[in-house]
Amino acid sequence: MWWGGRGQSFNIAPQKAEPDMGLSGPKSVQRTGMLESRSCQLGSHLASGCLPGEQILAWAPGVRKGLEPELPGTLICTNLRVTFQPCGWQRSQETPLSSEYDFVLVNIGRLEAVSGLSRVQLLRPGSPLKFTPEEILIHGRDFRLLRVAFEAGGLEPQAFQVTMAIVRARAQSSQAQQYAGISLSKAGQSSGSRKPPVPLLETSEDWETERKKQGAGGWRVSPVNERFDVATSLPRYFWVPKRTLDSEVRRAFGHFHQGRGPRLSWHHPGGSDLLRCGGFYTASDPNKEDIRAVESMLQAGHSDIVLVDTVDELPSLTDVQLAHLKLRALCLPDSSAAEEKWLSALEGTRWLDYVRSCLRKASDISVLVTSRVRSVVLQAPEARTLLGFQSLVQREWVAAGHPFLTRLGVTGASEEAPVFLLFLDCVWQLLQQFPAEFEFSEFFLLALHDSARVPDTLTFLRDTPWERGKQSGQFNSYTQIYTAGYSQLPAGNSVNPQLSVWDWDLRYNSEQILQFHNPGYDPEHCPDSWLPRQQPNFMVPGPPSSVWLFSRGALTPLNQLCPWRDSPSLLAVSSRWLPRPAISAESLADQEWGLPSHWGACPLPPGLLLPGYLGPQIRLWRRCYLRGRPEVQKGLSAPTVSGLQDELSHLQELLRKWTPRISPEDHSEKRDPNTIVSQSR
Repeated sequence: MWWGGRGQSFNIAPQKAEPDMGLSGPKSVQRTGMLESRSCQLGSHLASGCLPGEQILAWAPGVRKGLEPELPGTLICTNLRVTFQPCGWQRSQETPLSSEYDFVLVNIGRLEAVSGLSRVQLLRPGSPLKFTPEEILIHGRDFRLLRVAFEAGGLEPQAFQVTMAIVRARAQSSQAQQYAGISLSKAGQSSGSRKPPVPLLETSEDWETERKKQGAGGWRVSPVNERFDVATSLPRYFWVPKRTLDSEVRRAFGHFHQGRGPRLSWHHPGGSDLLRCGGFYTASDPNKEDIRAVESMLQAGHSDIVLVDTVDELPSLTDVQLAHLKLRALCLPDSSAAEEKWLSALEGTRWLDYVRSCLRKASDISVLVTSRVRSVVLQAPEARTLLGFQSLVQREWVAAGHPFLTRLGVTGASEEAPVFLLFLDCVWQLLQQFPAEFEFSEFFLLALHDSARVPDTLTFLRDTPWERGKQSGQFNSYTQIYTAGYSQLPAGNSVNPQLSVWDWDLRYNSEQILQFHNPGYDPEHCPDSWLPRQQPNFMVPGPPSSVWLFSRGALTPLNQLCPWRDSPSLLAVSSRWLPRPAISAESLADQEWGLPSHWGACPLPPGLLLPGYLGPQIRLWRRCYLRGRPEVQKGLSAPTVSGLQDELSHLQELLRKWTPRISPEDHSEKRDPNTIVSQSR
């Protein structure tokens, strides 16, 4: 049956009684006819919230549980998503994708049907439903939980149908299914004049603007990868030393894994540079000109070079994936972990250990960067703003070729590991330790965390910039040369390349977007004056005066920079064959920097954020990981003033309940909240 909505057509599939439900005879026919009639009446209302090409497969009235108060409404299954529509709620045409009520099919990690107190069936693709469910539990891969209790009184077939529809739709879903045509109702402009909210770094002009913003005078934008014939996993443009020719860049990059040679990631105002690159090909045999090109790009005009080893101290992809699976299982409402052993089980996931390792590495590298050494940097004051952080993610994750689909497990590849989500957890830790230093809020980090699972734009929908460009039709005129390891993409162009994850109004209304801003942010805490002034003679010609390896919290001198001289290199061989100092129990800051004496004394500048990573300084992101357990959400800092007022009322109610526990002799002190709290522990 076809229903029209706002000038568009949507396919509403009428619900039919399942043959194995035992419905037969005149009453069955009458009941089925009533259901189809009600489906038709509801269809026109539901269809107005559909996207072009979206088909409603089944629906059933129910009550969303687990919230206070419980919400009556309708559970709807389409070929793209499962959504709960509360009674009286109208989906806005300006926000076609509801972040609060929608579960994308590819985001469903676990589906359970419940009947009574003891009958629970885990529904896998292709498995038949053994009973009519009274409740359905949808567990999202993003830790969200949708729990719906179905209405009785002749509506049991609908509960059965919508549950089976979800099972079938989930089995048929894949990463190729996208929210098609969302740009039709949102942008309405296909002229190409629309300016994205965050530069997508898809043009040389975008890269040049960013280079000037960072003040990287010794660098230039190279178009050597404009046709993706150097590396498909790299952007079309990137920064290289100004004196390095494109022919030298091409030769040098050919000796790195997947063609990912050294390029600028961040220029520190103090003069140091962050470079990132892949490992050397162990079987590579460059000539002298190639070696000189590689050395020149690694040196980047600096006299002191530090190669940062991340192999020994940071978790592997397998470690991250296993820890995330354990964490997700532990945070489920029906977790088998006993209440008194829950914290021990949390430590057993190793997730917080890996967050701790990343923050320690970030702290040490921040020290190295501030000492004006060409090294790696994790944060800078510009990246603490909302726009600056979005630009950082777009540049260092999206444009740099992070394989989001593979790491988030959408492709089913063995390299699944949510590294990006681990990064967001680290940022959340910084936000908790330095709440006045960041313009964005926890709510923004949650939105970014959840958006990684929603296939509405190409930002997180492909593994490489080349794949995103091919899917959008942006690079159809280019000849693909380097194709090793990359499969063909599905045909079609259903996503507007102008839209990105930074178009937040696709899923969030204006009130929710306002919550992205941290009300406690103080720009005066992040002045530019604390940054050391760049030395005019910092970029020096000739070979480097010293090369260092930073590993296990300590610096070790190296005799050479490249691996093709007399001995193996850091980047060419497994780290276990390299000389390693014992792991230091102190960070560089704790060791009074622990830097070579000839670099000179350089006190820690004010405004530099060095995260704590010991013991209770690392906390569980409860608002994210425990969303399926709303009973533990009370007492968390709300992102809005009204939310804080609600939580204050909740805490005051707790104080009133605790007050009778105070002994008579302490009656004079019971009006002091601090005294009450301390005595109730």
